[in-house]
Amino acid sequence: MLAPKDPNDDKNVIVEIRAGAGGDEASLFAAELYRMYLRYCEAHNLKTELISESANDTGGYKEVVFGVKGDAPYSQLKFESGVHRVQRVPATESQGRIHTSTVTVAVLPEAEETDIEINPADLRIDIYRASGHGGQSVNTTDSAVRITHLPSGLVVTNQDEKSQLKNKVKAMSVLRSRLLQQKIDEENAKLTAERRSLIGSGDRSEKIRPYNFPQDRITDHRIGYSRSGIPQAMDGRIDDLVEHLQAYERELAAQNAS
Repeated sequence: MLAPKDPNDDKNVIVEIRAGAGGDEASLFAAELYRMYLRYCEAHNLKTELISESANDTGGYKEVVFGVKGDAPYSQLKFESGVHRVQRVPATESQGRIHTSTVTVAVLPEAEETDIEINPADLRIDIYRASGHGGQSVNTTDSAVRITHLPSGLVVTNQDEKSQLKNKVKAMSVLRSRLLQQKIDEENAKLTAERRSLIGSGDRSEKIRPYNFPQDRITDHRIGYSRSGIPQAMDGRIDDLVEHLQAYERELAAQNAS
């Protein structure tokens, strides 16, 4: 109870899921992780909203970004940031060989305008014609928005809404959250190595959790916790993983406070 609480725990979040190494198989697993988080959120009365998506022809995602609102989403989902690795035989594999693919997940605390001050002079905003999935008018109006934050080089695009204004609002929300995450990463760099490895670093290169389908085993490397039941996990039942990670964070905070 006396351990210091993460000041961002109560914040809503923006979750970014991107297919990494592994081609179509990685994009399919990205879609499965997206579904896993949606199911988890549904079970915990957390409201989700799609911000942007980039689907491919196989039914997977090259990238999907969504927001989560409700009772302290960041405290529940922050440990999902990192590289998730899947080991399994893809449906398209005729030889029965096991493939390894990766998906990166970034969980960003949603930044309020008061959290991050952005100078309008630091932004370059480009408007262009949307392409791909969308409503009838998505390809006929210049509604897509690309915002470049010149000091950091961060680029955010949004084209999911028909309205240019709505796309700009969503893109600004993602940009603010990414800038807040950069600030958090810088602060975390000063913390203990254990705490740093638990919450991840800014480069998102850590392989935090392999999902080994042939062995039906999920292992979280950071806390050495292993479990079976991948189908249940993919259906959103990951409470045990979340709770073990939260308990480990409390343990570290208590050690540092004493």
